[in-house]
Amino acid sequence: MKLNLIAKNFTLTDDIRNESIKKFDRLDKYFHDQQEMDVRFAKEGNDFVVETTAFLDNGRILRSETSDETYPTAIDRNIDGLLRQVRKNKTKLMRGRQKGESIKFENLEPYEEEENDDNINIKRVKEIHVKPMSAEEAILQMELLGHNFFVYLDSEDADVRVVYKRRKGDYGQIIPRLK
Repeated sequence: MKLNLIAKNFTLTDDIRNESIKKFDRLDKYFHDQQEMDVRFAKEGNDFVVETTAFLDNGRILRSETSDETYPTAIDRNIDGLLRQVRKNKTKLMRGRQKGESIKFENLEPYEEEENDDNINIKRVKEIHVKPMSAEEAILQMELLGHNFFVYLDSEDADVRVVYKRRKGDYGQIIPRLK
């Protein structure tokens, strides 16, 4: 597996780089050699944040984000989160995989909570009426409603957009694009 190590708000030292490569080698038995994984390190206050994203050949995305006071513990927790996702979604990943296998399933032990995820049960459907507004208006509306996200129609280009509140307290915006 190929790791793309990226640091934000601090310098990625050789110690952290080598420790990361050594720890993420545990995942080699699950992914093929050409598989790429982005590993982003950030320093937020006293915590190290580790965010991993793996784009699998079948179009699925595995993502995990963890934080801890020490980077080795944050890395370990992040790897555990990725492995949980792989185990939990093993049947979905097997069904959707293509010729260039992204995951080696013979190395996976079964997930403890074997749920039958074949029939996704949507408990609630909610229709929303979107009206044209700016991102600032959408954020104001989201705050007034006390929600973490808000779907709206952009007044400039008439596209559906989503604004959301981030953990840091600032805001993000999702702009859907066809691939």
